[in-house]
Amino acid sequence: MISRLYLCIMKRIVSIAMLCLLLLKAEVSDAQCSICTKTAQQLGHKPAKALNAGIIYLMIAPLAIIGYVGIRWWKQNGGE
Repeated sequence: MISRLYLCIMKRIVSIAMLCLLLLKAEVSDAQCSICTKTAQQLGHKPAKALNAGIIYLMIAPLAIIGYVGIRWWKQNGGE
């Protein structure tokens, strides 16, 4: 029988691993839709990078709110 402590530790390890993978993926991803990509290609290399960085920056707030609500919901419904 698997102990409760072992399951708690495994949950934490998996959560940390998933967070690391998401953070690594976010750094190399392009956050542009097809219209923004076409516009960025016309602007040049530096403005395209700035546009992509701005899109990722604006994406952080909604994802942080969703993450906060998800964690609160998970803890209220029996998580740890």
